[in-house]
Amino acid sequence: MKSENRSAATGKRTLREKFLDLFRLQDEEREDIQYHGKPMKRLLTYLKPHRRTFIICLALVLALTALELIRPMIIGNAIDRFITGETDPGLLKAGRELWEPGEQAEARFQGVLTAGGFYLLVLVLLMFCNRTQTLLLQKMGQDIVYEMRNQLFRHVESLTMRFFDTTPVGKIVTRLTNDVEAINEVFSNILIKLFRNVVKMFGLAIIMLSLNTRMALFSFILLPVVAVLTLVFRMISRKAYRLTRTRLTALNTFLSEHISGMKVIQVFGQERKKFLEFEERSGSLYRASFREMMVFAIFRPLIYLLSIGALMIIMVSGGTSVLHGTITLGTLYVFLQYINSFFEPIQELAEQFTTLQSAISAAEKIFTLLDTEPLIPAEDHPVLLPEIKGKITFDHVWFSYSGDEEDWVLKDVSFTIEPGQSVAFVGATGAGKSSILNLIGRYYDIQKGSIKIDDVDIRDMSREQIRRAVGQVQQDVFLFTGDIASNIRLRDESITDGDIRKAAEEVNAARFIERLPYRYASRVTERGSTFSAGQRQLLSFARTLAYHPTILILDEATANIDTETEQWIQEAVAHLMKGRTSIMVAHRLSTIQHCDRIIVMHHGRIRESGTHQELLNQDGIYKKLYQLQLA
Repeated sequence: MKSENRSAATGKRTLREKFLDLFRLQDEEREDIQYHGKPMKRLLTYLKPHRRTFIICLALVLALTALELIRPMIIGNAIDRFITGETDPGLLKAGRELWEPGEQAEARFQGVLTAGGFYLLVLVLLMFCNRTQTLLLQKMGQDIVYEMRNQLFRHVESLTMRFFDTTPVGKIVTRLTNDVEAINEVFSNILIKLFRNVVKMFGLAIIMLSLNTRMALFSFILLPVVAVLTLVFRMISRKAYRLTRTRLTALNTFLSEHISGMKVIQVFGQERKKFLEFEERSGSLYRASFREMMVFAIFRPLIYLLSIGALMIIMVSGGTSVLHGTITLGTLYVFLQYINSFFEPIQELAEQFTTLQSAISAAEKIFTLLDTEPLIPAEDHPVLLPEIKGKITFDHVWFSYSGDEEDWVLKDVSFTIEPGQSVAFVGATGAGKSSILNLIGRYYDIQKGSIKIDDVDIRDMSREQIRRAVGQVQQDVFLFTGDIASNIRLRDESITDGDIRKAAEEVNAARFIERLPYRYASRVTERGSTFSAGQRQLLSFARTLAYHPTILILDEATANIDTETEQWIQEAVAHLMKGRTSIMVAHRLSTIQHCDRIIVMHHGRIRESGTHQELLNQDGIYKKLYQLQLA
């Protein structure tokens, strides 16, 4: 018996723990919530450009509320005056009229018809006001979401590469899609409905008190219970919706990463393992969504139960009053309609709180992203050079990606590249070669020293002018979905079709483009998967050269290219490097022997510098690398 009691007690504790777990945030989910401001107050600032539309909608709400309050009055009036032949002074403020039997029946019939016509007119006005309000609100909501999505993407574009190094792509996509769309409901529906329901509740309360104070007070007996339930629901639902948004972000992040890496998953036969991981994350989101539904499923029936209780109170007390002749049947009808209408806004508030909490949770995450400051601040008054000639100077540069002085990637690096000069950087992996290229385009900021272009510190220059002058071809080529021409032009309409063809011809990309069925209009799938590595690299060359850069950067541009394609590129590069400052990074030393200067990097420092032959004569690191490749 004792063991059974212990089991029962254990079962009860388990159920209690499960219930409490419905609303408990995990540590990793709590860390994802970083916004500590007032999201709702900040959301309302987006209404400023739409004040006029919003004010019109508020006026329509008042009209709709007044019309809805009039409807029961019309029927109650008709019952008292034309059906029962009674008049409630508190309802109509009119004297009783006496008719002859025949005239009385006809007059009552005409009165009912008049009341019906008036009721129909009210319904038509309700339909017109509802339609107008819905159109205005939906347009305003879509306009605000459009502006917010553009603002968010513009901000994401302004963030530095360090942000993208540490933030999953799926997380950013969730902010721009799911979270922004969740806010649409606030502006197109929730705000106006909240105002409408509050106005309706106060309007109903005032009219009910003016009709019959005693009956009204009976109707309000259960309001304190409703207020407490609403407050509890609000606190619990916010936690539940935060949890859902967090787990949705986690699932999208997982999907983005693993769909992009599907080839690796299949190559190593990890489909089953990754499916189990997805199933776990999907189940986590399912449970969070179930928690939302559970909160709503508990609250809504409770409110409905209270509304039925209030209706029963009115029916008992009102029916007794009708029998005793203290109120008319029409007044009782009006109260029964109003008590139903009184609890409808409360039930709608439950639904609106549900959506509002979801939107606030989404807003917290959006504003956290919007408040993320770029690690490279924008220049207040940048120096704009009339022309960039291409001189590059590194003056005692120290750089670390993490900012930790014990993790230097570049250590006291100094060199100068003259305009039109070709320079190559070589060294082992991790020596700092690619970091130098990233710093020239100012994708990261250095901790010590200075980097200058044409003797002007790049921190004083416009980043747009720098990156317009620097054309960079990387080892990993990214092609966008579209066609070949759009991938070369990148939506810069100043680049004509003639410029695109010329750039493709100069890098020998035209050799394979002209053989395609649609040439430059040929379809490019995601990441250019239908093209070979060499073809993608040639398109990348054409894209870079179409912008006519003054400084040309080649980061392992021939690493993934076959011998024939490499010959095409070498021909193009030799032609293009004339008159341009050219910087190359390559592991294959045969591709850089023609450079004016070769700089050897080792553990973040410059160890050797000179021409190909000079470095061979030094019998140092470069010569060892050269002999290893020959071997």
